[in-house]
Amino acid sequence: MNKRHFFYLTALLAFFSAPVLALSALNSDAPNPVATSALKETREGDAAESPPVSVTLPWNRLTPSSGSKLFGVHNERSLEFTLRRDQMTTSASLHLAFTPSPALLPTVSHLRVYLNDELMHVVPIQAEHVGQRQSRDLPLDTRFLATYNRIRVEFVGHYTEICEDPAHSSLWVDLSMDTRVELIQHPLSMANELAFFPEPFLDINDMRVQRVAMVFPGSRSPAALEAGAILASYFGAQARWREVSFAVSYDALPDDHAIVFATNAARPDILRDYPAVDRPVVAMTAHPQNPSKKLLLILGKDANDLKIAVTSLALGNPLLRGQSVQIDTPPVLAPREPYDAPNWVPTNRPVRLSELVEYPGQLEVQGLRPNTIRVNLNLPPDLFVWRSNGIPLNLIYRYTPPMSRDDSRLVLTLNDRFLASYRLPPHDERSSLARMRLQVAGNDITDVAKLVVPALRLGSQNQLGMDFSFATTVGNSEAGTCRTVLPVDTRASIDGDSVIDFTGYEHYIEMPNLRVFANSGFPFSRMADLADTLVVVPDDPNPIHISTLLQTVALIGAQTGYPAYRIQIVQGWNSDRADADILWIGETPDSFVDRQDTSLLLQHTSTTLKRALRVQGRDEASMTPHPLDARSPGIAGTVDIRSVAPMAAIVGMESPFQPKRSMIGLLGSTPEDFRLLQEALRDPGKRDAMYGSVAIVRTSGVVSEVTGPHYFVGKLQWWQRLWFHLSDQPILLASLAALCVLILAAIVWMSLKWIARRRLQEYD
Repeated sequence: MNKRHFFYLTALLAFFSAPVLALSALNSDAPNPVATSALKETREGDAAESPPVSVTLPWNRLTPSSGSKLFGVHNERSLEFTLRRDQMTTSASLHLAFTPSPALLPTVSHLRVYLNDELMHVVPIQAEHVGQRQSRDLPLDTRFLATYNRIRVEFVGHYTEICEDPAHSSLWVDLSMDTRVELIQHPLSMANELAFFPEPFLDINDMRVQRVAMVFPGSRSPAALEAGAILASYFGAQARWREVSFAVSYDALPDDHAIVFATNAARPDILRDYPAVDRPVVAMTAHPQNPSKKLLLILGKDANDLKIAVTSLALGNPLLRGQSVQIDTPPVLAPREPYDAPNWVPTNRPVRLSELVEYPGQLEVQGLRPNTIRVNLNLPPDLFVWRSNGIPLNLIYRYTPPMSRDDSRLVLTLNDRFLASYRLPPHDERSSLARMRLQVAGNDITDVAKLVVPALRLGSQNQLGMDFSFATTVGNSEAGTCRTVLPVDTRASIDGDSVIDFTGYEHYIEMPNLRVFANSGFPFSRMADLADTLVVVPDDPNPIHISTLLQTVALIGAQTGYPAYRIQIVQGWNSDRADADILWIGETPDSFVDRQDTSLLLQHTSTTLKRALRVQGRDEASMTPHPLDARSPGIAGTVDIRSVAPMAAIVGMESPFQPKRSMIGLLGSTPEDFRLLQEALRDPGKRDAMYGSVAIVRTSGVVSEVTGPHYFVGKLQWWQRLWFHLSDQPILLASLAALCVLILAAIVWMSLKWIARRRLQEYD
């Protein structure tokens, strides 16, 4: 090989080995000062054994329904649970509580319990226990446990020895909500490997409330807090419906997995000996006091580097590997469009149901009494469907056709309310395409016959249910005749090419409306990356203020499915206000005390609430905009109370800095207040109780009020806005109609008079 060939080969190798991505992995085995931790790591062999952890998974975490009955032809029930990757389960048991039918024959009637399709136990029905509640503790073989686990309970029931009808009403076993799974787990030591991120800091397989700890330096800056908010929203997008809480500390390191933010100038005391970095770095290392726990280090020259590191961490998650990565160039983020959140159904084009599927087999069922097929429809809460004829839905379905004409049907529901029913004809008559429209609420009912169909209301979170109900002649249906018929393996499915179309609707909604904030993060979630959101925290925020901020942005991230890459955070109210929706955390500012729309003042132990007069024509249980009187509902009275008991509040009002912009405040005075508020934000039941302009959170629950003036955000065509605001003012509408008739009559009369005068002039 000559020198020229050697030069070309070297250049070619250098070209293909150069990093083409901004996120490059550093070799953890190399003596690199950036990847080398100054923290003292304990070797795995020297680590003290961590104590075992007892975990109980109740019924509501094993199955979404509140109760379950097993029948002769619907004799299976699945209990599903997942296990963390960093935990080893050494013992597992099922506490099975059930009540068998008193008509069952003992011994021959029994329950079979499977773990991941492996038979674990057979529970016979004893003669002395029929018709009575009983419970059994059944050990589960841990060798058959996996990350995803399914316990299947099968019922084999008999009420007679001959001429038995499998669909007889006496064949049943009721599973109690006291049924639970109990586990004994031991922590496992994991390698310092970023390829598993977001584990172990957030494990989507953990069915319990997960606690994410974040450590900030004592001198925190808004940019550092923005980095924490971006990471919290990323965790929320990953967790979705799972409950996540956040614990924040300054300098102090918790005895658990933790994420540490540090710059060269401002870093916690635990990183005071860590070498300085010259670019954003993300590294994983062992906890110095607890080797079974991990620390995620977010490092940078300054606070802006922390945002770059966190953004790259969220964007480049599939590229992470090794103990440490460094970011050579800032990531490039494409601008987002309004209402394009990944978890929301697109409203600018027709959508196939296959795009809304969340797990394999979601659109398929089997059995004579199959489960309901459910598809979630998460919509922008300000979608204006008033006076709509309906949402087009082209539904394609397949099923095992009956041999003869019977009452087999496909029943459609929206938010568990009946929508339509379609007969399932036999094979020679079958039609697999049904076109329909989902009826939405409106005031356009002109025919009384239409009242037989319930008015259905679309909200931000909807569920379309499709229930196949098959008629059957299984069993002895004729007196004096004994015959045995095996049930047919009935199957049905909804085709993924079925289309639902939400195009053509405007965005318009009345504010303040805390219900859309609690359930959708609106108005902040209008931009999925929170580009139009400004967060105001106190000048010297406490850890509880920051944890409340992280909890809130995680909730918004769970609704949108996208991290808050462009969120802005300022400290104090002295900064210039941008054209943005404002979220503030802390007590009520002094400048808001004299505002007319300040429905609640919370300052230390003093609380002032303005109670409203009864408002006509308002339906706060709905998220769909309705014709409302936009004037102030009036104040019935004001009450001032002073107390030291914990209480928090969420208030909404129009921004004083920009018209048609919203302000939402998370109010509290003490750490107990904010912990109460965080618990309410994590609880779906308490979030459903939030509406109107103020939601008061106490230990007894959530109480909401509608006070102060209202305003509308969004855009409508002028004629739509006119009809919308006049639709609940019949007297005014009649007066305007009469005035228009008079004006039109005057114009016609003057025109006719002018024509007559002109004709007479021509005649003269």
